[in-house]
Amino acid sequence: MAEIIRMPKMSDTMEEGVIAAWLKKVGDEVKPGDILAEVETDKATMELESYDEGILLHIGVEEKNAVPVNGVIAIIGEKGEDIADLLQDLENVGDGEASDSSKKEETADADSASEESKAAETAEAEEAEEVDTSDIAATVITMPKMSDTMEEGTIASWLKKVGDEVKSGDIIAEVETDKATMELESYEDGVLLHIGVEAGEAVPIDGVIAVIGEKGADFEKLLKAHGQKDAPKKAEKAPAPTKESAKAEAPKQEEPAKETPKASSADSRASSTDNGRLKASPLAKRLAEEKGIDIREVKGSGESGRIIKRDVENFTPKAAPAAPEAAAASSSAAAAPAIGQESFREEKVSQMRKTIAKRLAESKFTAPHFYLTMEINMDKAIAARKSMNEISSVKLSFNDMVIKAAAAALRKHPKVNSSWLGDKIRYNDHIHIGMAVAVEEGLLVPVIRFADAKSLSQISEEAKSLGAKAKNKELQPKDWEGNTFTISNLGMFGIEEFTAIINPPDACIMAVGGIKETVIVKDGQMQVGNVMKVTLSCDHRVVDGAVGSAFLQTFKQLLEDPVRILV
Repeated sequence: MAEIIRMPKMSDTMEEGVIAAWLKKVGDEVKPGDILAEVETDKATMELESYDEGILLHIGVEEKNAVPVNGVIAIIGEKGEDIADLLQDLENVGDGEASDSSKKEETADADSASEESKAAETAEAEEAEEVDTSDIAATVITMPKMSDTMEEGTIASWLKKVGDEVKSGDIIAEVETDKATMELESYEDGVLLHIGVEAGEAVPIDGVIAVIGEKGADFEKLLKAHGQKDAPKKAEKAPAPTKESAKAEAPKQEEPAKETPKASSADSRASSTDNGRLKASPLAKRLAEEKGIDIREVKGSGESGRIIKRDVENFTPKAAPAAPEAAAASSSAAAAPAIGQESFREEKVSQMRKTIAKRLAESKFTAPHFYLTMEINMDKAIAARKSMNEISSVKLSFNDMVIKAAAAALRKHPKVNSSWLGDKIRYNDHIHIGMAVAVEEGLLVPVIRFADAKSLSQISEEAKSLGAKAKNKELQPKDWEGNTFTISNLGMFGIEEFTAIINPPDACIMAVGGIKETVIVKDGQMQVGNVMKVTLSCDHRVVDGAVGSAFLQTFKQLLEDPVRILV
């Protein structure tokens, strides 16, 4: 029987995925564990693994096209199986919804439409009542909420397959959120009867992942009952389809023909690997891409020949022949655009960039920002850092001193260490400093917890560790959750001053510029000094100008006389 492959939810903020490359083509044989395609999410490019065996009968999305979570990607079934009716059913689902909405717009008799709607709801309710699951010894496993910002999760890999025995405490899968990859633990004993989400696909919170129960249990009946319970909730959330949305879908179906050459290149890559699957960790792939290494040339030392990070780091590329290089150089020179020629390229927005755009736009246009800028004389801070680094076991940075001074100032001004919650304001007694870290795909904010109670050396070690984890995508939920105040420092890039957008749920974020040697006036005399500018962005719903100014005054005093930080 043919199985529909849908786009899984691969991170907590993922709303859609982009097919980066197909590694199988229509007609290819597929086995459980084979990689069907590479899917780009808002955080990374993930492998879409098959958990079904059969023939790839249909590809519903061409390369470089986006698919919403739970959208149809492909169909796998038996060789020669007729899937025309299945495709028609999938098409009718969308057409049926569109035609219903158009009828409501065109029909003048609203009362009649209302009666039909009520009759349909009554029929659904009766049908739901008919499904009795009391005699089914099985449990539906749904996607848990693994972080405070998680909306969906992506199955990175399944560690159990259908038919395997599962015990309470066993890890059945690895789930990737927008921040990290987590282990999904089973709390049930039994047999894995059904897998509802393929590897690489995203699942919304409370979405069905799998079914565990006694061998031979009627899990299809259980899933049907579960689906009927969720149907009213989905109907309330789902907006009615419009004519515009129906028209917008039409061009998407014309695009696949243009992508055929890219699909063939993906096939050639697949043929050079073991059964179409490149066994390499996502970290190894990213590292190889950064170093310009063809990962297919790297020999894996991991389990079953899997390529891991160490293999890429130790890989020495073979020397390329001189003739091809010369030919490539002449080819690129010939293809160079003429002087004055206009050109551009467009890239589809990554999932991480979409998430950043959504969250920061919500913050900017929801929270009324105002900004406070202050200059700080850093002469004593420079001298103190030099002295401390002579005896410190870890090299202290100016950013470490900024974090420590901010934490100490927050302790004296708790109203800045707060959050807007709609009908109430939360004043946090603990101080967790979020530290903005730039990564290749965007921005992450790991958190230094209880920063006010830690020494400069502890803050320095933790900041370096979290920064490295962020760039290697190794952060765990405890590393990025719970910030009460955020610091964004662009001083190392030579930026003198800038304004930052508040990072929800914080009420404030501080933008830190670089230290600049300039002329200052001291005791009525002009002299050379080192000045740093900081700008505090405040949510005016929570923090007033006087409160923010008092905080900055204390922060300034602490950095201009660093001994106070240690008190």
